[in-house]
Amino acid sequence: MDKRRYWFFSSILIFIITIILLITGSSLLTTPLDKNNSIPLGTFITWTGLISLPLALYWGIKELRKPEGRLYTYLSIILKVTGVLAVLWMPICYLLAGNISFTFSEKESFQGGQLAMKWFWGFSYSLAIIPLVIFIIHLIYRTIKKFRL
Repeated sequence: MDKRRYWFFSSILIFIITIILLITGSSLLTTPLDKNNSIPLGTFITWTGLISLPLALYWGIKELRKPEGRLYTYLSIILKVTGVLAVLWMPICYLLAGNISFTFSEKESFQGGQLAMKWFWGFSYSLAIIPLVIFIIHLIYRTIKKFRL
C-alpha cells in the first residue's frame, strides 16, 4: 500500500472512531489526563477527529491534492485553510474558554463567557461542516460531469 492510501485510511479510521466515541458519549471522553481532573481525554480525541476529516479528503480525492480547474482550486484552498484551522483548534479554543476542558460559565467577560461559547461552537461545527460540504460539492460535480459526457 502506498503512503497516500495509508494516510487516507488512517484518517478515515481516526475520524470514524472519533465520531463513534462522540455519538455514544463514551466515558473515555471524560477520562482525566492529569491529577487535577482538568484535562479530559475527549479534548484530544475531538482534536484528532477534526484534523482527520480534512486530511481524509485531501488524501482521498486527487482533485483536491492536485487541483485542475477553478472549482477544485477554490475547494483545495478552502480545505487547506480548514486543515490549518483544525490543527489550531485547541489553542484557539483554549483562548476562548480559558481552560483546556473547554467549559464556559455565565461570566461577563469574553473569555470563558457565553459569547466565547457561541464562538467556540460555531468554530468547532464549521471545522466539521466545511469538509463535508466540500465532499458533497465534489460528488455533485463528478456526477454532473459523468452524465454530461
